[in-house]
Amino acid sequence: MFDSAKGTNRSDRYAKCYKQLVQRERQWRRTRQRLIRLKQRQLVWFGNDSLIMWLLWQLVSYVVVAIVLMLTSKLLNIDLFLWQYIAIFGLQTLFLMIAFAFKGQLAKRLQHNIYAQELIREQVFNEMVILARDSIFPDIHANAPLSLQHIHERYGAQLRTISLQRLLQTEIEAGRLTLGQHQIKPQTLLPEFIDNELIPYASKMIYKSVI
Repeated sequence: MFDSAKGTNRSDRYAKCYKQLVQRERQWRRTRQRLIRLKQRQLVWFGNDSLIMWLLWQLVSYVVVAIVLMLTSKLLNIDLFLWQYIAIFGLQTLFLMIAFAFKGQLAKRLQHNIYAQELIREQVFNEMVILARDSIFPDIHANAPLSLQHIHERYGAQLRTISLQRLLQTEIEAGRLTLGQHQIKPQTLLPEFIDNELIPYASKMIYKSVI
């Protein structure tokens, strides 16, 4: 009876940890996507070629405002004077100059947001590792060698292949797992397509336990 109760408690703890792991994994992926969008925004508006983007954005805004003014004047049968057009486009130019003057501060604020997202991402991933040690890692070690594809299917495909790969990499770095044949570095791939890039390799990436 004691062994049965102990086994039940262990099973309940595994189920609880695994459920939390799935939740953290989804949070981790959402954080990564936000981080990707922030870095893309940083590259576009504050990168080496950002001046071109600022001027292009201003040119597009001139065209959009001009079209809106023309349509409005026709629909409402209102005739705008030349000085009114000049004033409107002058305000647009003033807005660009103000925004450009604060470009450095805007860049710092965006960089601060990137640092904050990176910190959140790392914290969530560390929580994932702790939860994995109490749930899937013992099972993987007990049944290894297993391919990444088998591991993905073993847990009902609830965890993405990239998430599993990152978690298993921590075990490799700790010297508890080895990866044969197809040792790749998915962190060098584009994060948006990283799962698709891993799929062709998943069945060939064989993890072996050294415990």
